[in-house]
Amino acid sequence: MIKRRIEFLFVIILIACIYIVFFTGMNSAWKYGAIGVYAVIIFITNYSLMLENRSAHNTLLWMYVIFWLPVVGYLFYLFSGQLYLKGYLFKDKRSKDRDAWERLMRMQERPDLSFLQDNQLRLARYANKVCPTPITTASRAAILKNGHETFSEIKKKMREAKRFIHIEYYIFRSDRLGKEIIDILIEKAEAGVEVLFIFDAAGSMKLSAKDLRAMRGAGVKVHPFSPLKYGFFNQKLNFRNHRKIIVIDGEIGFVGGLNVGIEYLGEDEDIGHWRDTHMVLTGEAVYTLHNVFLLDWEYVSGEKVLENHRAEKPALETDEVDGATQVVASGPDTQQGIMSDFYYTLISSATKSIWIATPYFVPDESIRTALRVAAAKGIEVRVMVPDKNDGFLTEYASRSYFPELLRYGIEVYSYKKGFLHQKVIIVDGNMASIGTANMDMRSFHLNFEVNVFLYGCSSIRDLVAHYEKDMEDSERIRPVEFYKRGFVERSKESYARLFSGVL
Repeated sequence: MIKRRIEFLFVIILIACIYIVFFTGMNSAWKYGAIGVYAVIIFITNYSLMLENRSAHNTLLWMYVIFWLPVVGYLFYLFSGQLYLKGYLFKDKRSKDRDAWERLMRMQERPDLSFLQDNQLRLARYANKVCPTPITTASRAAILKNGHETFSEIKKKMREAKRFIHIEYYIFRSDRLGKEIIDILIEKAEAGVEVLFIFDAAGSMKLSAKDLRAMRGAGVKVHPFSPLKYGFFNQKLNFRNHRKIIVIDGEIGFVGGLNVGIEYLGEDEDIGHWRDTHMVLTGEAVYTLHNVFLLDWEYVSGEKVLENHRAEKPALETDEVDGATQVVASGPDTQQGIMSDFYYTLISSATKSIWIATPYFVPDESIRTALRVAAAKGIEVRVMVPDKNDGFLTEYASRSYFPELLRYGIEVYSYKKGFLHQKVIIVDGNMASIGTANMDMRSFHLNFEVNVFLYGCSSIRDLVAHYEKDMEDSERIRPVEFYKRGFVERSKESYARLFSGVL
């Protein structure tokens, strides 16, 4: 808090210095004094930046921005996630969550993973060392394809809820689909079922105040994540909760790429067909997913609910092992960059094939290196992205990486049927990741995300089959044709790539 106040005091002083120098008739002594104070603040900021020991490129870039853009550069520095990188933002949540996961892991018995294949074991060993969430062999994951299949199952299970429905979404709209789910939540709350609902304040701006009042009036407990009216002043405006979680009675969990809105059903005429992947979990993985939600609920509400659900660990009806499953949460409340590290390790574990489907392909250097090395070793690498994206910057920033991929023999596919929004990685046909995290810097460093990693689960076969079907609806980008694109297209790509760090 003291650090935050000092930062804002610096902003006020910088503005005052600019005003004295350029907009007043004060004598030279005052103006030289203002210039001196301004220089001291910029020096302190740049010196502090240097002490963080980041890469030389990033350090120099921010030094130039702060020095050459008076006040504006300093403000951009404050509100672009830099203080999170210093560790100040979400510090309390990060500490509380870490303690909670440590208690959970002490209660968790480590399963026998000796049945896993070598490539799967490499990823599992890494996960056990760096991730606080457990790997479980007492879980099942079923794949749900697209919106109609997903929301039919969600609404069915919600109507069957007996004790509680806990729900968390990045985008939740007050359209036809949103109102159908709201009606179920209200009905269950009035019947005595506990309903806790988190929505991201930025992503869910089209969730109407009327619907919020109706839910609260029926007994639904609703809280926004990082309200916008406070975000500017606490520097959390740029950090959004991108998670999509539903846990019902502690026995069933839903997670994946689909938000709540009619476009996710393919009913938006401007967007058309919406290709996405969601999943339903049963068994012990639900317990982990539920803890991710409960920690978020404690943060937004201030209520202590985690201990009330501590013993609720669902069991499967069968002891038969179907691979292993791990729920991995990432974001400012976890180890920085952990999802990027997981993606890198998953890709590096490949021996035969790497299939990626993502709406936003803006990978960091480590992932690009892993893909290049895999392709150079003769591993089949495929990257599938939508032909048309929902944003200029995301579309052309993604395309700016195609030349590097094509140069190393990586197959790039452009999905033509509609908008591809799924976030799926399949490695060797026996490992996979499904969840909310895109392959971009925002998901790696700014957003709160949650993915499920599958080790040898039978449900991976469904992912493989769906990917092969998606390839039929895609067009492979050939190097010769791609290199013939015009100067204007190249310029768009280069311009969009400048913003890669915040996409």
